[in-house]
Amino acid sequence: MSGTATNRTNVGLPPVLSTEILQKTQEASAIMQLARKIELPGTGAEIPVITSDPTAAWVSETSSKTVANPGLSKKTMTAYKLAVIVPFSNEFKRDANALYNALVGRLPNALAAKFDATVIGGTAPGSNFDVLTACQTQEVGFAGYVAAMGDIADNGGDMNGIILSPQAKAATLGATDLQGRPLFIADPSQGNVGVILGAKTLAEKAAHVAGVCDGVAGDWSQAVWGTVEGVKIDFSEDATLDIGSGNVINLFQQNMFAVRAEIEVGFRADTNCFNLLTVTEESAS
Repeated sequence: MSGTATNRTNVGLPPVLSTEILQKTQEASAIMQLARKIELPGTGAEIPVITSDPTAAWVSETSSKTVANPGLSKKTMTAYKLAVIVPFSNEFKRDANALYNALVGRLPNALAAKFDATVIGGTAPGSNFDVLTACQTQEVGFAGYVAAMGDIADNGGDMNGIILSPQAKAATLGATDLQGRPLFIADPSQGNVGVILGAKTLAEKAAHVAGVCDGVAGDWSQAVWGTVEGVKIDFSEDATLDIGSGNVINLFQQNMFAVRAEIEVGFRADTNCFNLLTVTEESAS
């Protein structure tokens, strides 16, 4: 949604709202849970990337010691703006707690879902933002997970995290290894968290990107995300919102107001250390 605000007014929400929305966004985003977070300056930041590890060597007692020379390169992480606008009826203003709870319940999920879907199988918002769309693809199932683990290892990574769509999770729940043991080991104390071949596994709707994939496996120590100022929130009581398909909401005329939440966020990764996962009719059966 988009809109042009002509008047912004504060409706008396607690000042900690943006902090809580950022916290809830991190909790809702599987990628933000698995990847490392950094503080990102508004001008961007250079992220060092290790392309090869140092190598030790045996030496005799008086010989010169080998000087390690690991390969290094740099990537620039730029913050790109992600935003959502949610309209509410004016009745919410009568009860600040009701509005507060509605915002915390709706906005974080919208921001997290778009961020994760973009990284996993979408189009980058700019050249300094990595997406995994072109990564090697494997089919959900024992052979596919093993193949992903091998490909990631061949590229210097260690498969330590997997994100599954509900479709991929359902297909995996019926899969077994060569000894007939279940692949997905659930952790009842962690809700949607489990383990597949030793890798922490999360389930998230945003991992289903139509025509692209149903999840991703990778080495999340090779992924970094950052945000500039957390979540910023604006309010408008006098704007016109275009909600698509020719439908327009006039806030003043319809006794409504709108809340806009936006976050400047970046993502960088060694994309060679990730594999996409897909569900086929065979793997789903």
